[in-house]
Amino acid sequence: MTAVIGYINTMLETIYPTEYANSRASQNVASIAFAGTVVGQLLFGYLSDHWSRRNSLLVSTIILIVFGALCAGSYGANDSHEGLFTALVTYRFFLGLGIGGEYPAGSVAAAESSGELAKGHRHRWFIFFTNFQLDLASVASSLVPMIVVLACTEKHLRAAWRICLGLGVIPPLSLFYLRLKLKEPEEFNRERMRKFPLLLIIKFYWKRLFVISLIWFIYDFSTYSFGIYSSAWIKIILGDSYPLWISLGWSTLINFFYLPGSFAGAFISDWIGPRNTLAIGVFAQGVVGLIMTGCYPYLATAQYVGAFVVVYGIFLALGEVGPGDNIGLCAAKSCATPIRGQFYGIAAAIGKIGAFVGTYVFPIIQDNAPNSIRAGQDPFYVSSALCIFSAFVAYFGLPNISQDTITEEDAKFRAYLEEHGYDVSTMGNK
Repeated sequence: MTAVIGYINTMLETIYPTEYANSRASQNVASIAFAGTVVGQLLFGYLSDHWSRRNSLLVSTIILIVFGALCAGSYGANDSHEGLFTALVTYRFFLGLGIGGEYPAGSVAAAESSGELAKGHRHRWFIFFTNFQLDLASVASSLVPMIVVLACTEKHLRAAWRICLGLGVIPPLSLFYLRLKLKEPEEFNRERMRKFPLLLIIKFYWKRLFVISLIWFIYDFSTYSFGIYSSAWIKIILGDSYPLWISLGWSTLINFFYLPGSFAGAFISDWIGPRNTLAIGVFAQGVVGLIMTGCYPYLATAQYVGAFVVVYGIFLALGEVGPGDNIGLCAAKSCATPIRGQFYGIAAAIGKIGAFVGTYVFPIIQDNAPNSIRAGQDPFYVSSALCIFSAFVAYFGLPNISQDTITEEDAKFRAYLEEHGYDVSTMGNK
C-alpha cells in the first residue's frame, strides 16, 4: 500500500498533466502517508503495551481495509479534480496510521511468538514474517501495476490507478479473520505492566534506544539515494520514450533484488547473531557503494549497464542482509516485553523520519553538484559513508542478541525494577 503510490503518482501525472503535476497534491499524495505512519507507529506502540497486542493489530487491520478502499474510491464533489486530490491525500494519511500500527503491534507479537519456537531458528522466522514479507510486497507493488496497466492499456489509466489501490485491500482483508483468532503471546501475558515507571525505564534503556534509532534513521535516510542509480540505468536502457508498463517491469526487477538478500540474511542472523549480521551486511554495502560511486562515470554509457545491474543487485541484497533484516529484529528483541511496543514504535518512527528527511536532503545535494556526474556521485558518497559509520555503531553499540534474549532481558528488567523498589508482583495477567 505504501510503495505502490509512487506508480499511482505517475499515472495521475499522466492523466492530469496540468492540474496534478503542477499542484502540491503530487508531493502530498506521495508523502502524507509518511506522517500518518509515524503517528501510527507511536500510537500503536503505546496501545500494544498498555492495551493489547491482538486488539491493536485488529484495529490497524480495520484502518487498512477501510481507508484502502476509500483511497481507491476517492472522489471530488461535482467531479472536481481538486476535491479528488484532497480526498486522496486525506485518506492516505489515515491509511498511514494503519500501516504504522502494523510495525509495533505486529513485529513485537512476532518477536514474542518466535520465542516459543525451537532454538536455532527463532531469528529467521521473525525475519520471514516481517522484513521478507515487506520485500515481497515491494515486488508486488510494481508487478501488480504493470499487469493492470497492460490489461487496461494506457488509454484507461483512470481505471488502472483505482484498481491498483483497490487490490491493496485484499491482503489485510484476508488477514482479518486470522487475527480474530489470534491469541495474546504468552510472554506478554506473563510480563505486561499496569503502571509504567517512566524514569526507571528511560534510565535503563535510553542508550540502547538511541543506538537502534540512529542506525534505523541512517538506513532509511540513505535508502532514498539508492534509487538514483536505478533511475539512471533504466533511462539508458529504455531511452527517453517508453511505455509505462516497461518502466514498471524494470522496477519489479530492481525490487526483486531485495529477496535473495533478505532470505540469506534470515539464516545468517541465526548463525552469527543479528548484531554481527547487521554490522557486516551494512559495512559490505557501504564498500560496494563506494566502488559503484567511483565507477559512476561509466554509467553514462550503455556499454556497462548489464554488469552494473548485477553489481547494483548485490548492493541492494547486502542492505537486506544487514539492516533490512536485522534492525527491526534488534528493536523488537533487545528490550523487555512490557515496553517492547513503545520501544519498537519510537525506533521505527525515527527511522521513518530519516526517510522523510532523505527525500529533501538528497535533491539539495544533487542541485548543488557542479555537474551531472557529481550529481549522481555525491548522494552515494554520503550514503555509503553513513553505511560504514552505522556498521561501527552497530558492532560496538548494540547488545548481543541470542536465541533466548527475550526471556533473559525480561529477567534482567524485573531484577532492575525490583532493585529500585517497583512491585513486580503487579506484572502479568492475574
